[in-house]
Amino acid sequence: MELFEKLYDEHEKAQVRFVGFTTDETRYDFGIVYTNMFFGKPLVVCMQTGRSALLDPNDAADIEYLQTTFRIKDQQQAADLAEFFRSALPTMPFEPQYE
Repeated sequence: MELFEKLYDEHEKAQVRFVGFTTDETRYDFGIVYTNMFFGKPLVVCMQTGRSALLDPNDAADIEYLQTTFRIKDQQQAADLAEFFRSALPTMPFEPQYE
């Protein structure tokens, strides 16, 4: 008997964007992995903390979600981050990944 059951094992050439920027209060460094996996949501990784999330434009507009996910204390900082994500994340139609 196998120790685990493989659910998926996909290889893909993904596009990755590394971006660093500052606001009035904070510096940010992110890696954004654009992939066909995860229902088309890019994988966003904070290069400073290692925290990551799958984000689409609706997720990125949710200030409280950004505060929780990236552990941002100040609501204005999360709003600044949401503004960045608004331009950085693609708007993609929902596509079912599992059939």
